[in-house]
Amino acid sequence: MPSSIEISNIIKKFGALTALDGVSFNIDEGEFFGLLGPNGAGKTTLIRILTTLIKPTSGSAKIMGIDAAKKPGEVRKRIGVVPQAMTTDLDLTGMENMDIYARFYDMPKRERHERINHLLELVGLKDRADELVATYSGGMRRRLEIARGLVHKPSILILDEPTLGLDPQSRHVVWELLQKFRSEDKLTILLTTHYMDEAETLCSRVAIIDYGKIVAMDTVDGLKKQISQKDVVEIAFSGIDNSRAEAEIKTISFVHTAAATGGVIRVSADNGAAAIPSLVHALKKIGANVASVVLKQQTLEDVFIHFTGRPIREEEVKKVSYLIGAGIPSKWGR
Repeated sequence: MPSSIEISNIIKKFGALTALDGVSFNIDEGEFFGLLGPNGAGKTTLIRILTTLIKPTSGSAKIMGIDAAKKPGEVRKRIGVVPQAMTTDLDLTGMENMDIYARFYDMPKRERHERINHLLELVGLKDRADELVATYSGGMRRRLEIARGLVHKPSILILDEPTLGLDPQSRHVVWELLQKFRSEDKLTILLTTHYMDEAETLCSRVAIIDYGKIVAMDTVDGLKKQISQKDVVEIAFSGIDNSRAEAEIKTISFVHTAAATGGVIRVSADNGAAAIPSLVHALKKIGANVASVVLKQQTLEDVFIHFTGRPIREEEVKKVSYLIGAGIPSKWGR
């Protein structure tokens, strides 16, 4: 299939800091592609290059065959962007927010009104179109921002943490909308997310980025097959710190990996059910109080831990300015 996005050996440096270090991959036309990585891994820097906000130090990013650094105006016509932070104007109505955005693309009045009404109906906001966005819930605002990003009929939709901070019900509504738009409009969608279940549900392929490099890329099932098929035991504990629990569990011979955060340790082990008594005993021996034990099937979270050595923790997630982004030194405006 032809590629909608072609990323070739991108390097991006901020002084002595290398934010991206030789990143290369293609995204096929019509593909739903996920980009995963911990904070500071380079996700936002790459998104800012693709959306023409910054230029790479070397390498290239092409959108529908157009170099984003050389022809940013042409690229912007072909992409829709939903940034991490909510950017709809609270003092305007939903309709007014959409109309202003459509005017940026010089859409004729009749065409933009037809398109706006169609999109608002699809996202379930037509009855609230003339109400101030300040009266919308977080989920409603996010649906409006997705509709706004599609108003000019882009070929590619780029989403940076689109469901961050939403309640589970609102997240599922957003998922359904994205799947619907992709199937009906044959959109190519690039998604960054900290939610592993979101990536598993939506993405046909996933790339994991860490320290500015792509460390793994495949379908979700393909990524799972790249790591040993071990059982995962998750133990909630208190009374000792994470590092001590992790160090003790790693001394056990049948344990392959162990990562503790927030009073929960995730252990990859042979025959997880049989391993549980030994794991619990080891923690109690060093003074831990064990609250619960869960034997889990292998997930994308386990794949992520395998390749990066740590889980994505929701407490790490913080809202940042999309125009500045995460992982940039303070001297460049962080």
